[in-house]
Amino acid sequence: MIEKRQFYINGAWVDPAQANDFHVIDPSTEDPCAVISLGGQADTDAAVAAAKAALPGWMATPPEERIALVEKLLETFAARAEDMAQATSMEMGAPIDMARQQQVTSGTWHLKNFIRAAKAFQFDKPLGDHAPNDRIIYEAVGVAALITPWNWPQNQITLKVGAAAIAGCTMVLKPSEQSPLNAMIFAECMHEAGFPAGVFNLVNGDGVGVGSQLSAHPDVDMVSFTGSTRAGIAISKSAADTLKKVHLELGGKGANLIFADADEKAVKRGVLHMMNNTGQSCNAPSRMMVEASAYDQAVEIAKETAEKVTVGNAHEEGRHIGPVVNELQWNKIQGLIETGIAEGATLVAGGPGRPEGFNKGYYVRPTVFADVTNDMTIAREEIFGPVLSIMKFKTEEDAVAMANDTVYGLTNYVQTSDPVRANRLARQLRSGMVEMNGQSRAAGSPFGGMKQSGNGREGGVYGIEDFLEVKAVSGWTPE
Repeated sequence: MIEKRQFYINGAWVDPAQANDFHVIDPSTEDPCAVISLGGQADTDAAVAAAKAALPGWMATPPEERIALVEKLLETFAARAEDMAQATSMEMGAPIDMARQQQVTSGTWHLKNFIRAAKAFQFDKPLGDHAPNDRIIYEAVGVAALITPWNWPQNQITLKVGAAAIAGCTMVLKPSEQSPLNAMIFAECMHEAGFPAGVFNLVNGDGVGVGSQLSAHPDVDMVSFTGSTRAGIAISKSAADTLKKVHLELGGKGANLIFADADEKAVKRGVLHMMNNTGQSCNAPSRMMVEASAYDQAVEIAKETAEKVTVGNAHEEGRHIGPVVNELQWNKIQGLIETGIAEGATLVAGGPGRPEGFNKGYYVRPTVFADVTNDMTIAREEIFGPVLSIMKFKTEEDAVAMANDTVYGLTNYVQTSDPVRANRLARQLRSGMVEMNGQSRAAGSPFGGMKQSGNGREGGVYGIEDFLEVKAVSGWTPE
């Protein structure tokens, strides 16, 4: 069993102030795979103090030097790619091929995009030709607490650390206790890259402990959190007493609008997108809304596609989906599947229980419901598992109303061959992102939502700006 009982504080690996062991569970086997320590208030205080002490020097470091260190981080990160993939597969259940090809590479992708965006960013610029003695200076927010989830761990860590480092913020990272091992490898990459002591710190802990302590800490200037809407609300309340900046990337209940003129692969693409990462993605297209004339065929295609999705051990190579992360999530998903059946949705694929051949591990059957209405629980709650709800609409206006009838607003999807309709829908759908006809967002495109999906944006120049304050200076003398 792996033992990781130290924290990375002020440029060194240190023992926790008080031992509080936590067993990390391999969701493929339900067996413990690692033991870590959960931090306490003394550990949080030490990490924040280190970040606060390092802040003046790091803020004053020229942006070119900060960018150069992130470039070095990209090198050290890439060199540890296999270690991170193995850790991610073991601790949160991503199949090893998927961990290599999607989980870890999301980290290198974001770091590359930050570097490109930073080299073109003006941290110091004139207000405009009309005001030659006015200057705009972008300055680091300060000490940033970075709280990341277990479902796409390297994606979220790099989105926060890369942007904060370039902006000149110092950091305390609290990764999910469910997937801490890859984060500790990341800390080793930061150390090897040569970041000054105190710029980056890592303390393991749970949300109730270290997460709450960071959110309320008077010397933390900003909290950047990715996770559940429930936790985001708690963090916002806790942070309010010190008026710190709060950036939230929260849940989603994405609508995938499929019109009769959509391309022939639209339904299959939507199902496979939903099942990717075993449905554990906040931007998953979990509500498939199909035009009435194409509905029956779509249900049949969705059924066939889901039944061909295989489930397997995360340690085995191949194109299968793995388990969900833990018993709590498994029980929640099972309960929602049962609720879908009880509320009258038509089960067309999958269903309750483990897939055939499994009597251990947190495996879920790839599940598809048809005849779902927007008042059903499975249409309103974020399930965070491989469960798709299919709904029917008659008109474009109906589709927009159904899609927007949710507390969430992260990502919506549109499938149609009519470009005028697609552009019209992109403006009407209430979400931070809209992806159309299977085309993914480009490098540097901002990730984030509205309503109860959070605030702020991550990635590229938008992510860097979230860690910066805008300072207006008048009476500036040109040098």
